[in-house]
Amino acid sequence: MYSEKVMDHFSNPRNVGEMENPSGVGTVGNAKCGDIMRIYLDIDENSVIQDIKFKTFGCGAAVATSSMATELVKGKTVNEALKITNRSVMEALDGLPPVKIHCSLLAEEAIHAALWDYATKNNLVIEGLKKPKSDVHEEEEELVY
Repeated sequence: MYSEKVMDHFSNPRNVGEMENPSGVGTVGNAKCGDIMRIYLDIDENSVIQDIKFKTFGCGAAVATSSMATELVKGKTVNEALKITNRSVMEALDGLPPVKIHCSLLAEEAIHAALWDYATKNNLVIEGLKKPKSDVHEEEEELVY
């Protein structure tokens, strides 16, 4: 049912934890399934994400997508991180079962929420960044499986 990569990121998640004085923090959830994801970013003066941590309350797929998303974002610029989508997270994990696609959407939205927090704290406008939703349940209905 789950790919080897999903199982690996669930069993051995990367970048787990919290961060003191992060540049940005984003928390999102899905009221329908109860998953909650929080992403912490450390962004340097060149807009490069030097470090990223996550804490996730949820199923194995939520933990795996959080872990993979942090790996995809670490070392990227803010603009590159903004281009990470739920689809790119799923592809990096060699896919997810249709009933778990919402977990990858949570990961994408948590990154965007942390970037939004960073931009707000620093009075920045990041082209293409929209105000995040705290509950991604609405978007889940729009996903094409």
